[in-house]
Parts: sequence; structure tokens; C-alpha cells
Amino acid sequence: MTSAVVPEHPWLLPGALVVPTARSRAHPRRTTRDWIVDSLAFLLSLTWVLFSTADALTPHPTLATRLPYGWMIVADALLGLVCCGLLWFRRRWPLGLAVASLPLTAFSLGAAIPLLIIYFTVVVHRRTAVALAISAAGLVTNFAFGYLRPDPDMSYWAVTVWGVVIAGTVLAWGMFVRARRQLVVSLRERAERAETEQQLRVAQARQLERTRIAREMHDVLAHRISLLSLHAGALEFRPDAPAEEVAKAAGVIRGSAHAALQDLREVIGVLRAETADEEDPQRPQPTLGDLPALIEESRAAGVRVNASDLVAARGSVPAAVGRSAYRIVQEGLTNARKHAPGAVVTVNLAGGPSDGLTVEIRNRWPVGGVSAVQLPGAGTGLVGITERVTLAGGRLEHGRDDRGDFRLAAWLPWPA
Repeated sequence: MTSAVVPEHPWLLPGALVVPTARSRAHPRRTTRDWIVDSLAFLLSLTWVLFSTADALTPHPTLATRLPYGWMIVADALLGLVCCGLLWFRRRWPLGLAVASLPLTAFSLGAAIPLLIIYFTVVVHRRTAVALAISAAGLVTNFAFGYLRPDPDMSYWAVTVWGVVIAGTVLAWGMFVRARRQLVVSLRERAERAETEQQLRVAQARQLERTRIAREMHDVLAHRISLLSLHAGALEFRPDAPAEEVAKAAGVIRGSAHAALQDLREVIGVLRAETADEEDPQRPQPTLGDLPALIEESRAAGVRVNASDLVAARGSVPAAVGRSAYRIVQEGLTNARKHAPGAVVTVNLAGGPSDGLTVEIRNRWPVGGVSAVQLPGAGTGLVGITERVTLAGGRLEHGRDDRGDFRLAAWLPWPA
């Protein structure tokens, strides 16, 4: 939802340009400017009615030939007053009022000014085709006006031409005002659309960042909890173990649980953050240099790991490549503890600049298939690793090979 920009002085804008609400979209409410304009239009029209009526009552009128009967002058004045009252409703029903009052333009002099104002409102608030249709009908009545109300000082054609000029001026002015208002509305809609798109981009970026953090934390928590479960299983399997071994295993369990809680607290703090301005908690960013500690941690938990490191120029490994390699090895060790407990795990790393980094984790397939008693998993570890390697521009293979081993192998690009 976008927040519309509120103008500094909204009372100076016409109602059609004020930011609409759900209730005022069909019929915008009058602003202070609209009330001032309508009041001035009413006073101008009322002044014209009084002036034209007073001129018609003189023995020698200057605006038009004197009407033959007095009641006609009164009727013309009343029609002018009625049209002055209709000006207060012209914003809501401009086209209806213009069509209803169109016959008056053929003979009424007192209603000339209010009828021109109604015509101007039609041009501003309705489509150009509608305005041109009303203008064409007004030209027809203009020819009749010069015949029914001739001017004492000008010829018929002079009066008719002046009527066309006045109507054309009002039409051009109204179309200019309409075009300007449409430009303002289009610019405002464009600004609101740009703001909406910007908010969507921010939300998408935030969601992608949270997804990335969640994937990182999945790898970390799966590793920690699998170690914790392995030590707890050893205590359950050997309840008569010496007190020193029990204490050591309990210490490892306590440390793994504490680390898992710390990691969980970090990811929950990130995912619950509502704005990008909030300070992000410290996130784990392992590198290739952290792999020995990861392998030793698994060995301390009782996993037999054979490691082979043939990586050249380790110090020049890009941070992103090293982090991806760390996560791949971490996922491979976690899967081995989950699905092949007791199996020997082989970790091989090789490669160098311009050749790429090759990571391979291999373990024997459990005898009799995958053990039925295994740690529960979300099933997204390999999916996340595959996405990580793909985004890095590498390749990933996993599954049972010809020798019956489970093999997880990846190649990551390493620029020279």
C-alpha cells in the first residue's frame, strides 16, 4: 500500500486533483478553492442577470432589441436566476445540466453567463468527444439567437460570429485546463506506481535475504543437532560407561546445545525483523580455513573421517567459494551421521586458481539400506546446496555411484 504525497496547501487544489478516497472517488468533495470559484461564478452570473434585466427595461436597450412584452423580460430574468442556482450543481451533473439548458441559449440573454460557465464545466470534466458534441449543438442555437434577439447596433452575421468566437474561446480554455489536470493526475499515478514498485523491490530483496539466512542457519543447526544426537545416542547405548566418558559426552552435548541455541536466536532475530533499518545480528560466515575445525568436531563425535586436502594457494580462495565449500562438506558430514552411522567418511578437496575447486564427500552405503532409525530432517539440505552451487556457477552431483558408495561432489569456479 502506497502512502500518497499530501500537498502543502490542498485547499488551493480543485477537488478533482485532491488525492481521492474510496468514498470521494466518484464525486470529489469541494475544496476551499472550489467554494471560492463557485461563489465568484454565482456572483458574476447574478450580476449579469441584474444588469441585462435592467438594460432590457430601458426604452433603448444596448444589449439586444427590446422585447415586445413585459412578461418576457420577467421570464428571461427568472430563467437567468434559475441558471444561477444550477451553478451550485454543475460539478456533479455538468452534462445533464448542459443538455437541459441548451434550448435556453437560443433566446435567453439573462442566462448567457451561467450557461457559458456550465458549458466550460462540461469541457473540463467530460471527454473531448462529448464537449465537441455540445459545442456543435450550441452553434445551431447560436444561429437562432442572432435571429430571435437581434442586436440594435450590429448585423445578424456580426452577432453570430461573435457568438462563435466566444464559444470557441471557452472551448479552448476548457480543453487546456482539462489537459493540464490530466497531466497532473498522470504524473501522480506514475509517482505512486514508482513508489509501489520500489516497495516491492525492497520487500523482495528482504525476502531473498531472509531466505539466504534461513538456508545458512539450516546448515548450521543440522550439523549441531546431529552431533548432539550422536553423543546422546552413545550415552544411551553405553549406560555403564566410565564417569569420565559420560562427563565428556555431557560437556559436548551441552556445548552443541548452547551453540545451536545461539544460532537459532540469530536466525529468529533476523526473520522477525520488520524493517531493513534494524541492525542485523551477527551471521556465521565460515571460510575454507574453518574446514579442519569442522572435521575435527565430527571426529570428536565419533565419526571416522579421512580428509585429503590438495588445494593450492589456499590463501587466495575467494570468500564466497570457501564458504560454499564449507557448507558442502558440512552437509555431507551431517548426511553421513544421519543416514550412515558408523561408516567411514572420505573428504577430498583439490583445485587451484583458474582450475576451480573440487569438493567430494564419500561414504559407504549402509548395509541393508538406509537405517530405519535415523535423525529427522527437513529434506532441504541437498536442495539448498544445489541452489548454492548453481548460483555460484558450479556443478553438483549426489547419489549412489557404481561402487555402492554415496557420493556428494561439487565443482566451484575459482577465477585466476
